[in-house]
Amino acid sequence: MTWNAWIRPLHRWTSIVFVAVVVAIFVALGTGNQPVEWVYFLPLFPLALLALTGLYMFVLPYVGRRRGGRGSE
Repeated sequence: MTWNAWIRPLHRWTSIVFVAVVVAIFVALGTGNQPVEWVYFLPLFPLALLALTGLYMFVLPYVGRRRGGRGSE
């Protein structure tokens, strides 16, 4: 599998992890428990990975179009 084929599944699974972490934080807050401060930083790593893979997938068609010689249409 090439690098391009890994990006989309990585983005999809990272989004599932991100949503699960955010939901777990809200559930912990809803039960009246006050989580420790570092728990609020847990979604930042998946969010950063989502931003990077999302930007890559956003730019990919434009780079492919330019390499194919159809960039001046």
